[in-house]
Amino acid sequence: MNGPEIHVELAPELLIFVPQARSTGTLKAATDGVSSLGHVIESLGVPLTEVGALLVDGREVPASHVPAAGESVTVRTVDHPQRVPGAPLRFLLDVHLGTLARRLRLLGVDTAYESTDIGDPALAARSAAEQRVMLSRDRGLLRRRELWAGAFVYSTRPEEQLPYVLDRFRPELRPWTRCTACNGMLRPASKEEVADQLKGGTHRTYDVFARCAACGRAYWKGAHHDQLEAIVERALNRGD
Repeated sequence: MNGPEIHVELAPELLIFVPQARSTGTLKAATDGVSSLGHVIESLGVPLTEVGALLVDGREVPASHVPAAGESVTVRTVDHPQRVPGAPLRFLLDVHLGTLARRLRLLGVDTAYESTDIGDPALAARSAAEQRVMLSRDRGLLRRRELWAGAFVYSTRPEEQLPYVLDRFRPELRPWTRCTACNGMLRPASKEEVADQLKGGTHRTYDVFARCAACGRAYWKGAHHDQLEAIVERALNRGD
């Protein structure tokens, strides 16, 4: 684009996507008189999944608005909690977010995860087919039009990623109900039912078990339970 310019003011949270605007929070952007405001914002590097209200000279407009020369545009972030209409809230995570996927499953949140890189087109298609919110740090993936919905995961640290997702979407939490390995639902199981997965010490020490109805994996309150319990307690107490 090399036509008339508009003035763009970005919310502070969005400046991570636009290095040239970080010092002032504003920049001038060229338009062509045809492209939508949403397209212009994406061309600056901001995924539309991260964009909330758009104001042009103080009035709210849709992303389809075609900007004119000299307009002043304010770009806000999405509201928290973000509402995703039309389907039960569930997620799809790409290959780089394995720890976040396991922690969401620990909390009982329906979370699909691809442990191998199946490519952006396949991820976007699955998001649409299963109506899942795509969580990723890949800006190109989040710009794909076929996505059902998406969100950029700003931090690279799982201990920061989980609170962010919980704050942004406020999913219903049902801890200890999903398999952290495959996302299947857990069911109570007797020691006899899971005996083939237990070593001698575990068989002697524990009496309460669960098993995934999908993959058959057995669960019990083992050596890492206190660490997992702490993650659950922090998540449940966030609203207090």
